[in-house]
Amino acid sequence: MEDTQLLKGILEGCVLAIIAENETYGYEILQRLAEHGFEELGEGTMYPVLTRLEKKGYITCRKEKSPLGPIRKYYSVTETGREYLVAFRESYRRVTASADEILGGN
Repeated sequence: MEDTQLLKGILEGCVLAIIAENETYGYEILQRLAEHGFEELGEGTMYPVLTRLEKKGYITCRKEKSPLGPIRKYYSVTETGREYLVAFRESYRRVTASADEILGGN
């Protein structure tokens, strides 16, 4: 089965949750996601998610010179983003619990 559509629905929430822990940058987010089983995600998936979250006002971005070279974008969560994350977690739990009731028996 193609996981793309299912993944797309939860990726924004996962990325937002990682950023909510503390300010971070794209590559570090990819590493954290990989640690939790999202090994196949790349920059081509990550940066559009960050752009959408920023356009929605859920995160902000600041640029700073990296100790290793080029300028790095650091992301942090806004208050609106924190409120959305609470609602997302609640919705995610409700939907997955319902799906588990149907799918869990097989």
